[in-house]
Formats: sequence, C-alpha cells, structure tokens
Amino acid sequence: MKSGFVALIGRPNAGKSTLLNTLMKQKIAIISPKAQTTRNSIRGIRTDEDSQIIFVDTPGIHKPQHSLGAQMNKQAYSSARGVDIIYLMVDGTVPFGTGDEYVMQAIKNIHLPVFLVVNKADLISKDDMMNLLLFYNRLHDFAEIFPISALENDNVDQLIEFTKLRLEDGVKYYPDDMVCDYPEQFIMAEIIREKVLMNTQEEVPHSVAIVIERIKKHKGNLIINAMILVERNSQKGIMVGKQGSMIKKIGTEARIELSEILGEKVYLELFVRVEENWRNKESKLKQLGYIEVETD
Repeated sequence: MKSGFVALIGRPNAGKSTLLNTLMKQKIAIISPKAQTTRNSIRGIRTDEDSQIIFVDTPGIHKPQHSLGAQMNKQAYSSARGVDIIYLMVDGTVPFGTGDEYVMQAIKNIHLPVFLVVNKADLISKDDMMNLLLFYNRLHDFAEIFPISALENDNVDQLIEFTKLRLEDGVKYYPDDMVCDYPEQFIMAEIIREKVLMNTQEEVPHSVAIVIERIKKHKGNLIINAMILVERNSQKGIMVGKQGSMIKKIGTEARIELSEILGEKVYLELFVRVEENWRNKESKLKQLGYIEVETD
C-alpha cells in the first residue's frame, strides 16, 4: 500500500485547515475567518483500500510579532522537513505580496516534491487562474499544480490521486479507524478556542489560550473545567461580557460541539484569568504545549 506524510504549508488564512477537513471528510482542525487560527501542527490520518496518507496541517507562516508567533513558524518549518510531499497552499483571490515571497523563500530550502495548491478556484475566472498559474510556475519548479476549492471540494479527489502516485509503497502507520493522533484534551481546548475566535473581535482572539484544568465523570455527565487565559483586564471584561453573556455564549456553543464529538453529555465550566504577556513567556508557552519540552 502507498503510505506517507504530506505537510500543508502557506500563509495564514490560505485555507489549510479547511482543506484538511475536506480531505478527511470530517472536522479535524478548527477554522475561523481570522488569521493564525492554527497554532499547532495537527495530523489527519486518511486510510483507504490502497493507501494511508498522514496530512499535517501547520500554522500559517508569517512575520512573528511575539514568541508565540516565532514558535508557530518553527513548528511549520519543522513539520515540513519531516514529510514526503509538501502542499504549498495559496489563496488565489489574494494578490501575491511580501508574505507570499517569505513563504516562497522558505520552500526553496526544502528539497522535497512541492505541489502548488491554489485555493478558492471557484471564485476566480479561467483567464485569471491561467495567469496566476503561469506566474507561480515561473517562481518555482513545482512537482504538480492544482487549482482547487477546499470549501466546495472541487478537484480535491484528483489532488489525492496524484499524491498517491508520488508516494512509495510502505507500512501502515496507524490503525484503520484512527483519524487523528492528538489527545482528547487538545480537542477540547481547540473547540473552545474556536468559539472564542468566532465570537470576539480585534486583538482578543489572538491573546487567548485555553487550559483544560479538570475532567471528571459525574452521574453520567462529562464535566470539563477550562480556563481561558487573556493578557489584559480589558480583554477579560470582553470575554465575560455584560452579565456574563459572552462567556455563556462561548460555553454553550463549545458544549454542544463537544457533546457531538465525544458522544456523551458534556457539562462545561469556563473561567477567565489574566496572564500578562503570556505569548512572550517561554515557561508559559511550554506549559501550554507550544514549545516542546526536551527530555533526556
């Protein structure tokens, strides 16, 4: 059987997480309209009759403004070097800019087959798409070039078939029924963070981290206690909302989705705490899982 690893890299908001969910035919990664939604490398395991492909969704490559951003870039580069194929995703509706140039320079140092995946093809005219593909073809010797729509699932099956042609015969890395390889606590925290991203504005979403503090069973319910970290008191006020309206809305949306994903009744308790400048504190980033802790 064909098997191997494929990294999805690109600028923030190129549609990497949407493509991962489409490839997996179910929700694996959280998505939102806000840039830098993905903070960790997330693996989706797609197994069929003749292949097992492990797709690695990476944080969007960007010019970092704090230590968290630098760690996200480091994760993206590290993930890209441990795979067999790279999907370089670009948003075809956004003009080529300095951020794209930054990413193009990064892939020049990675000696692997790179598929150019131009997303949102359904929103681009044929002439504009042809000009765009010719432009990118002059920038790099891509192994394959695919216009797709991750949201509409256009041309994604063809992308999979060409990926299989590039993979070697190999071992099956995971059981057939396994679709991701991160723990339940990570899923819980990401779902809560997604609801924060969807319901808050301006600087608040990117200043938030989620800590799952306790999980217990009681009378047939799964009780989850989670802490929402913010960087300033003003952000805490926004997170809580007038008479607790915002945190209640976030909690309700997260609880409903967690119940569906986990297949049991969930009782979710959310709290908010101020942790000043946590995105620049190495100890806090390690505690939150954004920096790998080295072990002997």
